[in-house]
Amino acid sequence: MQKIQLEITGLSHTITQSQSYAVLLAETEGQRKLPIVIGAFEAQAIAVAIEKLTINRPLTHDLVKNLLESFDIELKEVIIDNLQDGIFYAKLICVKDGEEMDIDSRTSDALALAVRFNCPIYTYAFILDSAGTILTDEEQESVPLKDELSDLAEEIETGDELSKVSVTDLKASLEEALSNEDYEKAARIRDEIEKRGEE
Repeated sequence: MQKIQLEITGLSHTITQSQSYAVLLAETEGQRKLPIVIGAFEAQAIAVAIEKLTINRPLTHDLVKNLLESFDIELKEVIIDNLQDGIFYAKLICVKDGEEMDIDSRTSDALALAVRFNCPIYTYAFILDSAGTILTDEEQESVPLKDELSDLAEEIETGDELSKVSVTDLKASLEEALSNEDYEKAARIRDEIEKRGEE
């Protein structure tokens, strides 16, 4: 099957699913777009890589990149190779010592790694035929890449600032976040408190 190259052109909150984002992939030589719903963590991971932010501690995708590079494994390309029941499937095409290997991956993780390795993203015609769409100019403007990336990047930096807050203040912030039902923030604070317990 012939591969069709895609590029990330948009990232925005989804209207239908809370705490989810839609990453918009566009044909490099065509008009069709492929919207894929991803989680907040993966959206942040993509935003941090595109914005080239430096953070104190590596995110999971940075760790994977460091591991692959440590073992001289190159991420050659990402292929979104299947769509079943509304779920996209992807493969990482890696090369080590001239030998190519396919590694199954969640599509959101594959995209976060593709941005870090600056490698091409591909799919097949049957996936674009099934899930692709052509957006109007107005719809295209409603999926701003830069603004959303800045917001996501700011959330990562805010999380990074937690390392400078005392445990007492963290516990107070955790209570406040829970009472405000801001569970995403509460989870970040809880993780920071647990991390301090291990140190």
